[in-house]
Amino acid sequence: MLTRRSVVALAPALAAAGKPRYKVGVTNNTRGGWETDFWLATRESHEVGYRNVETFFSYLKDSIDKPGEVLAKAKAIGVGIITVSNSGPMEMAFNDRAKQPKLLDEHTRLARFVRALGGNHLKINLGPRRPTGTTDEDLKVLSDTVEKLGKRTAAEGVRLAIHAHMWSQFENRREVDYVLSHTDPKTVAFVLDTGHITLAGIDPVELTKTLGHRIVEFHLKDTKPDTRGGARARLDWPDMMTDPPFLPLGSGGVDFVSIKNHLDSIGWQGWLTTELDSSPFRPPKESAAISLRYARDKMKVNG
Repeated sequence: MLTRRSVVALAPALAAAGKPRYKVGVTNNTRGGWETDFWLATRESHEVGYRNVETFFSYLKDSIDKPGEVLAKAKAIGVGIITVSNSGPMEMAFNDRAKQPKLLDEHTRLARFVRALGGNHLKINLGPRRPTGTTDEDLKVLSDTVEKLGKRTAAEGVRLAIHAHMWSQFENRREVDYVLSHTDPKTVAFVLDTGHITLAGIDPVELTKTLGHRIVEFHLKDTKPDTRGGARARLDWPDMMTDPPFLPLGSGGVDFVSIKNHLDSIGWQGWLTTELDSSPFRPPKESAAISLRYARDKMKVNG
C-alpha cells in the first residue's frame, strides 16, 4: 500500500523511467465555438497539442451504451478520454432524498461508461444552487448521497470526485469542508477548479495544501488579477460572453506556479485539465493553446 511518504520517494524514479506524474488535458465545451460540437472541439484540441479531453454527459448521452464507438472516434483523432462529467438531462438534485434512488442509478451507469472509456474517476457537479442557498439539512443529504454514490462507483472501479462550482449547491468553503469531512476519502475525492475556488473566496494554493492527495484532478482556469488569493465579494452569475470571469492561464488571478511547486513537493499524481467556460474574444482553439503554452512554459508540465 502506497503512503504519502512512499509516493514522494517514488516520484524521482517515475520521472527517470519516463512516466510523468502529471497528465494534461482539456475540458472542451467552451462557449464561443466549441459548445455545440464535441468532435470538432476534440479535433481542434488535438491540433494545438492536447492528447486528452474531458466532456459532459449531455454531449455523449446517445453513446452511453456504445463506448467502443466513442473510443474509436477518439483514437482516430489521437486523444484519450479523461472522464465524462454528469450534466442534464441526468438527475442532479443531490439534496433531495426522494430523488436519491434515481440519481444513484443514473450516476452508477455513467461511472460504468467512464470506466469503459478508460477513465478512473467520475467528476460530478452537485446541482444548481437555490436562491436561498445551501442549508444545513441540504449538506447532510448531499453528504449521504455522495457517500453512497462513492461506494457504488468504487465497485465499478471508478473513484468519485466532487467538484465545487460557483452557483451550485456545493460552492463555498463551509460547504466544501462539511461534505469532505462527512465522506470517506477512500471513495470520495475532489476536483479542485482554480477558477471556481477563487471566485468562492478561497485561495486555491491554500486549498491545494489542505487537501493534498484527496485531489485527483485540477481544472485549471485563471481569473482577473484583483481576485488573487480569493475573491473579496461573491459574484452573481455573469454573462459569460460579455464579461467572462474565467480567463486563459497567465491572466493573473491564480498562482499556478505555487500550486505546481506544492504538488511537486508532495509527489502528487493526477490530471491537470485546462478549462475555459467561454472564449468571447478569440476562438476557443486559441484560448486553449494559450493555456497549454502557459502550463508547459511556466508550470513546467509536459505530461
